[in-house]
Amino acid sequence: MSTSWQPSASFETLHLRARLNAAIRAFFAERGVVEVETPVLSRAGNTDPNIASFSLEFSGRTDGAPRTRWLRTSPEYPLKRLLAAGFGDCYELGRVFRDGEAGGRHNPEFTMLEWYRLGWDHCRLIEETAALVNAALALVGRGAQLTLVSYHDLYRQQLGLDPATASEADLRNALGDVVIDPAGLTRDDWLDLLMTHRLQPAFPRDQLLALYDYPASQCALARIRRDDGAVPVAERFELYLGPLELANGYHELADAEEQGARFDRDLQRRRERGDAQPPRDENLLHALAAGFPACAGVAMGVDRLMMAMLGTTRIADVLAFDFARA
Repeated sequence: MSTSWQPSASFETLHLRARLNAAIRAFFAERGVVEVETPVLSRAGNTDPNIASFSLEFSGRTDGAPRTRWLRTSPEYPLKRLLAAGFGDCYELGRVFRDGEAGGRHNPEFTMLEWYRLGWDHCRLIEETAALVNAALALVGRGAQLTLVSYHDLYRQQLGLDPATASEADLRNALGDVVIDPAGLTRDDWLDLLMTHRLQPAFPRDQLLALYDYPASQCALARIRRDDGAVPVAERFELYLGPLELANGYHELADAEEQGARFDRDLQRRRERGDAQPPRDENLLHALAAGFPACAGVAMGVDRLMMAMLGTTRIADVLAFDFARA
């Protein structure tokens, strides 16, 4: 008899997830950050070349609006529209969807926590993100000391490479015996491969590492800082607990023109690859143009956090029903 109808996570784990959700809500209630709910379906998609969105066709009345709708890959754009409208500090805890991501550490639908703090930069938000992770770890009797290191310094210290000036050949050679087909790969792809294949696996299990100030070419939706005489950097961070990436945060870009140009560059990269062309989020661009407040924001994978709390490498272990059993 088939057992695929049974949950993939233990009852104990599901109870722990419920306690984690309650702890997250208590954490933000104590800090005056308000929970909101935003649409799961949108007329715009995510243009990021490294993220694939699900789409569907709406069969009802649209009054001229497009029938194709996109399942959100994060709640970022509507949350930013709330900020531009003057709502203030807010967060959302909910499901997001990414096509093509299924495996040991990935599920096509997963839980994301995303929040925004007015008047903060990415460095200040690192401290709060680490505090939330430690509040979660306390539920299982653990804790982790925060270590901060810049992206540049990590590559220099661990690989002997300057990520801003090393040639692509040097980056490929630093992969050692890891063999990767180079077709279509960019310089940033090689840097990412070094992170996933050489650096992340060596991160100590109980280390909470905040990696900050990324190459400007990896800015995503972050501001770019140009210090006098220094290489420009993207004001963003990623937080790791051991080898697991938990969160990705930005000192948020507030320039509508620059954001539109980044969307267009993303779409051009997609065209070159023959990938889908999701519509730009024009509502987000209008919100930025209307006057977006200075702020920092961060997205955290709650399933990844659960995996780190329990010390498992299988996302199925923390989901009631993983993709194979859905």
